[in-house]
Amino acid sequence: MLGLGDRKKIGSVFSRTRNLVRLGLLEKPLWLDVYAAFPPLREPVYRVPRPRYGSARDPIAPIFYREDAVRARFYQVYGNGPRPFDLTQLNFKSTCQRFVEKYNELKEEGKIEEEKLFEETGKALLASGVILQRRGVDKQEQQSAASRDPALQLQLQNVLEELQEKRKDRQEQPPELAGTHKESPPPS
Repeated sequence: MLGLGDRKKIGSVFSRTRNLVRLGLLEKPLWLDVYAAFPPLREPVYRVPRPRYGSARDPIAPIFYREDAVRARFYQVYGNGPRPFDLTQLNFKSTCQRFVEKYNELKEEGKIEEEKLFEETGKALLASGVILQRRGVDKQEQQSAASRDPALQLQLQNVLEELQEKRKDRQEQPPELAGTHKESPPPS
């Protein structure tokens, strides 16, 4: 930012422009004669706006709709889908929008429990010809699968322990043995 003394050294926009026109380095702008004929009472100065501290807050509150939770879960489970959105068609509905509409329709009927509603909506769309491909396994499903199969978890632990022991053996190897492996060329 320029101080008061720096502004005087640089000069006003008017005086700098007038001098550049006199030297022939700049064509005369339209506003120069008007400014010379009717100069402002005060020299216009740009001031950087101060940041507001304290009670000044963003007046716009975040907006959430009821279906936003359904949309978030849809994208978490199914992703964006196999095809890009076709925004050239005026009446285009994305797979997510169809899912949300079907979800709300099944919810209004009230025949399906709240916990099963998401899965049943996917099944209903599949029955109507909309193919949904799961993105991957949810974190909750991974944790529940690990807790259901303790033998798998035990095998993974054994494999990790063996790998750690092999690394320790390599690090504890005497330096003279380590050097012989590097110096001797491999058989060809």
